[in-house]
Amino acid sequence: MGGLSAEAWGAVALSLKVAFWATLFALPLAVFVAHVLARRQFWGREILNGLVHLPLILPPVVTGYLLLLGFGTQGPIGAALARVGIVFAFSWTGAALAAGVMAFPLMVRAIRLSLEAVDPGLEAAAATLGASRIWVFASVTLPLILPGVIAGTILAFAKAMGEFGATITFVSNIPGETQTLPLAVHELLQVPGGEQAAMGLAMISVCIALGALLVSEWVSRRVAARVAGR
Repeated sequence: MGGLSAEAWGAVALSLKVAFWATLFALPLAVFVAHVLARRQFWGREILNGLVHLPLILPPVVTGYLLLLGFGTQGPIGAALARVGIVFAFSWTGAALAAGVMAFPLMVRAIRLSLEAVDPGLEAAAATLGASRIWVFASVTLPLILPGVIAGTILAFAKAMGEFGATITFVSNIPGETQTLPLAVHELLQVPGGEQAAMGLAMISVCIALGALLVSEWVSRRVAARVAGR
């Protein structure tokens, strides 16, 4: 892996940057959506649940194409954002958006399962003592679901690191700007003699993914043990 080019290492650094921001911005929305799906009954709940999990079912290329239609410079959302200086298409921010969309269902699912395991009576008891909904969530619910939040966040980060189809469709494969680790591997495999460098990047990807899974499991157990001991 020491023989990797500066461009290859740049792809690794960009992937970490993209995955970090994708996860950071997706987390608050994931907590909110998971709470709505776990605690609220309303018309259209199953539709919302389906839309949240749609990126897991659709081909990633289709997801990227839909992002291009909506957030491209000619799309309704993208054009409006471009007028205030926010551009996603063919930019690393677009790669972060694509990665966040693809990782979002994993985060929501992990948090929702944790919420459904919490006894609603604990929240109701806190509410009867005069606590507001926000305070009940912050002081009662959040500590109990923290293992799920952490696990979902780490898994979403790993998923964002490995995102390929939606990214290349939405923001193309531009070295130094949108070429993340998976895109760099794909490009190297198209070049004669690039197999060794591709293998080096693949090993880095495996190590990051496996490390994320192990850290997720370890942190979740530690936090769960502390919560149980409260």
